[in-house]
Amino acid sequence: MSNRISCAGLDISDEIYQLISNEVCPDLGIDSETFWNGAAKIISEFGPKNRALLAKRIMLQDQIDDWHKKHKHTNNFEKYKSFLQDIGYLVPGGDDFIISPVNVDFEISSQAGPQLVVPITNARFAINAANARWGSLYDALYGNDVISEERNAQKGAHYNPVRGEKVIQYGRAFLDKAAPIKNNFHRHVTRYNLQEGKLIMLMTDGSEARLKNETQYVGYAGNPESPSSIILKNNDLHIEIQVDRGTSVGSSDLAGVKDIILESAITTIMDCEDSVATVDSDDKVLAYRNWLGLMKGDLSSSFIRNGKAVERKMNADREFVAPDGNSLKLSGRALMFVRNVGLLMTSPMVLDSSGNEVPEGIMDAIITSLIGLYDLKGLGKYKNSNAGSIYIVKPKMHGPEETAFSNALFNAVEDMLHIPRYSIKMGVMDEERRTSVNLKECIRTVKDRVVFINTGFLDRTGDEIHTSMLAGPFLPKNELKERVWIKAYEDRNVDIGLSCGFGGKAQIGKGMWPMPDKMSDMMNQKSAHPRSGANTAWVPSPTAATLHAIHYHEINVSAQQKQLSNRTPARVDDILDIPLMANRTLDIEEIQRELENNIQGILGYVVRWIDQGIGCSKVPDINDIGLMEDRATLRISSQHIANWLEHGLCSHGQVIKTLEKMAELVDNQNRDDHSYTRMGPNYSGNLAFQAASDLIFKGSVQPNGYTEPTLHHYRLVKKSGN
Repeated sequence: MSNRISCAGLDISDEIYQLISNEVCPDLGIDSETFWNGAAKIISEFGPKNRALLAKRIMLQDQIDDWHKKHKHTNNFEKYKSFLQDIGYLVPGGDDFIISPVNVDFEISSQAGPQLVVPITNARFAINAANARWGSLYDALYGNDVISEERNAQKGAHYNPVRGEKVIQYGRAFLDKAAPIKNNFHRHVTRYNLQEGKLIMLMTDGSEARLKNETQYVGYAGNPESPSSIILKNNDLHIEIQVDRGTSVGSSDLAGVKDIILESAITTIMDCEDSVATVDSDDKVLAYRNWLGLMKGDLSSSFIRNGKAVERKMNADREFVAPDGNSLKLSGRALMFVRNVGLLMTSPMVLDSSGNEVPEGIMDAIITSLIGLYDLKGLGKYKNSNAGSIYIVKPKMHGPEETAFSNALFNAVEDMLHIPRYSIKMGVMDEERRTSVNLKECIRTVKDRVVFINTGFLDRTGDEIHTSMLAGPFLPKNELKERVWIKAYEDRNVDIGLSCGFGGKAQIGKGMWPMPDKMSDMMNQKSAHPRSGANTAWVPSPTAATLHAIHYHEINVSAQQKQLSNRTPARVDDILDIPLMANRTLDIEEIQRELENNIQGILGYVVRWIDQGIGCSKVPDINDIGLMEDRATLRISSQHIANWLEHGLCSHGQVIKTLEKMAELVDNQNRDDHSYTRMGPNYSGNLAFQAASDLIFKGSVQPNGYTEPTLHHYRLVKKSGN
């Protein structure tokens, strides 16, 4: 148990108090006692409101459960919809409106490109994500399956010139599409030079050529007659052609090109929520301290690679010369959001005047905003927001009352910190059913500060299952994506965003590509996201960001949004369609396969969460394909099995046997990990196994199907050593 400090009627963990009172407040010129008095006032006002909103969630769920019990054998959609309206689950729609956030950075308002989400407690990952604003196309292609290994093009331990040539050809083909040359091709360029602020290319036939659209050339570095870098621009994304004939790649290249660098992760979300395991004050201090390092620009991480010490730091801005001779400065880092937690969990880091743990989301809002002042006041080494905003993503809100609550909370934080109204911008995650069906009214409550909405299949489906737990058995997970509700959910998110004026003002996002080793499949499929009208989408790594950036060169999202704004909007009625089995039947083998797939994923994730405090990692699935997993995966899988147990598709004993079978598989998958603790053979005595079991067998009574209460409990037991 950590030491506690009494201040302003609060009982504060020593770790949190020392960080805020002795480090952050003095740097910002804020009196520590004044800060804690302000925090106490916010806690006193918003703590009870937070609890009341959680109580309403339970009340609504109880009413929905009761309705399904009474109407188990009826299928009257209009009665069901009318019932949801009567209880206030589905609220009336108001007049049309347009969002009006001000001081929004270009990366959010206008620039379309990939977005990373990383656990903020891992400094190395956080720095990598911040630095992923720029990425080597050659490295991304060479090291992944986008380039096939056919015809002697294997990756291998050493550089393979055959594979390298394939990479170069791919890069030139990309340039031909993104910045075409008039009546010629980039593969024929032998030399780049600049004449009177114009980009001139010498071709293999001795002729000179120019870009088809000469305004795409925006800068250079080095000698104008033989530049080391050429900066091009397409769809508001930058491309850097690096030239150096002294390198191994450049010496063999016709034009001396050593690499093509793409502007990649335009924005990144530093996550305090689903991808971290922060269960006590020590964990929260680590999260806040890393956010502090990111805002100050001095976060670093040292590690050993191939026997050598490596230190990661945040990249500086990149400087070039514009065509008119003036300086061209481009940010070296992704614009950073910070994702706070939702309304559900409380934290022991601060106790209120009654001795109750304070809602963690309230403390996140106060402390992450406080740390954001480093950037607003220009006290950091680098600028995050040039427009003067703090960007916070708020997850897992249920309906307009909760978005309004978060808006009021941010109002209070702004007043406490004496910053202008709406300096704190909000990202609203459309991942709960009550938000999806009321999305327009949710946005209305935050219209002056909202800068981001997105969709996410996993959490959204987890809530879909829990909300309608008693309606009947749900389809197998893969078949859920084929039902009308999911397409309506994805489309309506874009439709509502565009109708509320997000185009040119805010981000409309799409979900994660979960397979970091399957980049060829990503390149074939993820272009669907910008085509859907989303100007950002989540990727699992900096490499994936560089590759996904190609899609935004291929597709002008702004033009796509204008076209989509004329389509017939997706219907709320379709979103309300519950994806139940209905006439679909499953045989014993199908049920067992589904159980094994779900349970293997649950165990593979939970064992790292409980034993090692890892909230996000690449976890091998049942087929040994690495998937980037966080709590959203856990939520859908545990709720799915809980639903099948509820309706008798499987038995308690069958699930126990499958848990033990899959625990053995997961133990074997991790046999080469020296930090891994096996679950077997004493499964009943293993904390991770117990946690996984509770998530399943108690899934129907977990609040909204969330996994946090169970995970936090067992992780705290693990950390205590009991």
